[in-house]
Amino acid sequence: MYRYSEFDKAFLAERNAQFRAQVERRIDGSLTEDEFKPLRLMNGLYLQLHAYMLRVAIPYGTLNSAQMRQLALLAEKWDKGYGHFTTRQNIQYNWPKLRDVPDMLDALAEVGLHAIQTSGNTIRNVTADHFAGAAADEIADPRPYAELLRQWSTDHPEFQFMPRKFKIAITGSENDRAVIKAHDIGLQLVERDGVLGARVIVGGGLGRTPMIGKELSEFVAFDDLLAYLEATVSVWNQIGRRDNKYKARIKITVHENGIDAIRAKVNERFLQVRPQFKGADMNLLEEIKGHFAAPTFREGSVASFESAYINDPVFRSWIDTNIAPHKNPDHAIVTISIKKHGATPGDATAEQMRVMADLAEEFAYDELRISHEQNVILPHVHKSDLPAIHAKLKEYELATANIGLISDIIACPGMDYCALATARSIPVAQEIATRFDELKLEHDIGHVKIKISGCINACGHHHVGHIGILGLDRAGVENYQITLGGDGTENAAIGDRTGPGFAYDEIVPAVERIVETYLEQRASAEETFLETYRRVGMAPFKAALYPEARANAA
Repeated sequence: MYRYSEFDKAFLAERNAQFRAQVERRIDGSLTEDEFKPLRLMNGLYLQLHAYMLRVAIPYGTLNSAQMRQLALLAEKWDKGYGHFTTRQNIQYNWPKLRDVPDMLDALAEVGLHAIQTSGNTIRNVTADHFAGAAADEIADPRPYAELLRQWSTDHPEFQFMPRKFKIAITGSENDRAVIKAHDIGLQLVERDGVLGARVIVGGGLGRTPMIGKELSEFVAFDDLLAYLEATVSVWNQIGRRDNKYKARIKITVHENGIDAIRAKVNERFLQVRPQFKGADMNLLEEIKGHFAAPTFREGSVASFESAYINDPVFRSWIDTNIAPHKNPDHAIVTISIKKHGATPGDATAEQMRVMADLAEEFAYDELRISHEQNVILPHVHKSDLPAIHAKLKEYELATANIGLISDIIACPGMDYCALATARSIPVAQEIATRFDELKLEHDIGHVKIKISGCINACGHHHVGHIGILGLDRAGVENYQITLGGDGTENAAIGDRTGPGFAYDEIVPAVERIVETYLEQRASAEETFLETYRRVGMAPFKAALYPEARANAA
């Protein structure tokens, strides 16, 4: 993984000292809140419903054990003992005191972390496939390219005050685990005639106007990638709407102008900016690649793993749900669920963070990943170590065998924390997970993704959930809309709205009726929820959700 250079360290030290002075001026009254707001947002500091919130970037979701331990320290020393991992591979602290934030930033800098551009109308934290560098199905590790994009976009002088925020995601596999089609720019590594490059998707995004991104270019060689992205963002920065923040994202610009017109403008701009890139970016890329060399995978028997798998049903259940294929057949990718039934999705205590850091250091070549699905990954684990890892996770309530199942829910903080939220998300997620654990149906139901947002901004990605739930305010009462059939993979789709929303006390029974309908309608136990929905359509689910409408029609 990337290690900060002396330049990086000096840059962060100067930036943090600058913000410390700004905080002091805010505290002594020299700066008003309106004057302070753009300054704090540039450093990832929000003013939430009850307190400040600091959002820390975890670039492309990659951490080492020292960094994870430092995140635990921040949670323990300056927060309430836990942090919240988000759908952008960040971590949020919901209770810091303003006076402490500069100390938190300095502590982050000690281990090569920061909060720069985790807010504001800038290019946000670049995200990547959380299995990057380990997945059996990728053509190349996308993280060196993500790191190049991070360095290019950080404090980019032209892109600090754009029409709106801008998000980039990258994957090295045809199987999209980074939701690239729901980003302002999505990149998929592809190869043409032996040359590695990227397929470029533009204009995706969720929020109040959800859209699936469109192909801007089927192939851009990496020699030209930064110039091409510079051209793309530059075009939007010039013609994107600034008269209405709800129409300022690049998805609206693409929609209003058409992809062909945008492509023509980008190509024209690309020819103008390309001469400015004289190869320094490619020299930097080669240097960066050296930081991402695969570990020297150890060899050894996997007999102990195979024996445990046969003889221990609890271990076998965890393996069947939480383990993914690794490019080295003697290794595995481990997803640690931080979605224990009834827990807050994405929350991890300081103690749990330290346990995961210890496991990474001892068993996983000192590497962890944060997924956009709010779980933690050990990307490289020899199979013989899986029984020991599972035993340790059980001690700290981290061994829930539910990855990809109905309790592995994505949920934003909702009205429990967020000033923008119009409904609660966390309690809904907790009650759904608890209910289906009580019913003991989770493994029978199989693969299904529930995603919950507490407002129209869609931080919970509800639009691309197989079952999406959106909490809204209806005359002072929480009301939850349901969508079905969303998909965040390479076959990305926006879910279909079922009909009128449901009250808070009705939403869990409504999800139960959806699941019961799926179990009745599926062709076999192997047919997933999404496959069934695509085959039978909305009608049977709508009939189950709104029986009174059916009766009135009769």
